[in-house]
Amino acid sequence: MTTLLEYREKLKLFLSKYDTYIYPVLKFLLALTVFLLMNANIGFMKQLKSPAIAFVLALMCSFLPVNMIAIFGALLLLGHCYALSLEIFLIAFVLLALMFLLFFRTAPGYGYVLVMTPLAFTLKIPYVVPLAMGLAGTPAAAVPVACGTIVYYLMHYMRLNTTILSGTEASTVTEKVTYLVDNVINNKEMLLTVAAFALTLIIVYVIRRMSVDHAWTVAIIVGTVTDFVVLLTGSLILGIAPKIIAIVVGSLISAGLAFLLQLVIFSLDYSRTEYVQFEDDEYYYYVKAVPKLTIAVSEKTVKKISTQKKPAARKKSTAARRQTGHTQRPVRSEQTGHSQRTARSEQPRRRRDD
Repeated sequence: MTTLLEYREKLKLFLSKYDTYIYPVLKFLLALTVFLLMNANIGFMKQLKSPAIAFVLALMCSFLPVNMIAIFGALLLLGHCYALSLEIFLIAFVLLALMFLLFFRTAPGYGYVLVMTPLAFTLKIPYVVPLAMGLAGTPAAAVPVACGTIVYYLMHYMRLNTTILSGTEASTVTEKVTYLVDNVINNKEMLLTVAAFALTLIIVYVIRRMSVDHAWTVAIIVGTVTDFVVLLTGSLILGIAPKIIAIVVGSLISAGLAFLLQLVIFSLDYSRTEYVQFEDDEYYYYVKAVPKLTIAVSEKTVKKISTQKKPAARKKSTAARRQTGHTQRPVRSEQTGHSQRTARSEQPRRRRDD
């Protein structure tokens, strides 16, 4: 535990020192990952599928706000939809326009959530998103989580049924529209996932704000169980084949990542909890103070100085003293030497006189 806290403090010092360079690099890597995965899954337009396009867009996103990653990603998605079918392009355009209007109206500060939710689905750990946003965000984050979930299911079903959606016959126009509406807009699995994530996020947010000991730990455990129970129960009620193993493994991994997030941003020492009471002219105040777990980490290094010299250094110093020894001897003046000789010659005469 102490080692992890030391690494956390060192990471904070490093980020505070080089944040001007680190954050653009992180945005670049996030944007590049999202664009490359999108092109790999639904790369219907060859011009946009080029890695050079993804690299240039990611480079632009590194100097722009995080929301621009979502906007560029939506433009890439629309381009691939247009290459697939005009009907798919129109439906995707209307759907994305409604989602962006809702997103920018309610939660414009959570652009990174809108981007990372489809990425978490791709990495098979989508359950970490409601847990993390319940711990570090507000209930408004449920909107970008829901929008990101819809975008993932849209790309997922486009990739699975490319042949049906790319048909050019007149009879298939209705089929394409019906298929997309049934599998994206009226998709029971998607609606269940959106509801479970929203409920989990709100429950985690409410519990972690309580003034009880280990509130964040309780919130993570309750949120993980709630998400699992809602998904499993909803699947049985709606007649959806439950993916029990995937849900269990993904929930456990997500809970572990949530505990790691707790260690980074909210680690407290409940053994030193204090209760303070004071008042002013209008109110009485009852305050519960819980100190944070912090470790003082200094960037200064201590240089150890040894008092013992090496043999080679001793030889060099001795030789240097021998070479310069004659210049260090005191020079006696002639007057001083003459007075000393006079004093020595007078001593025997005094003894004789005595």
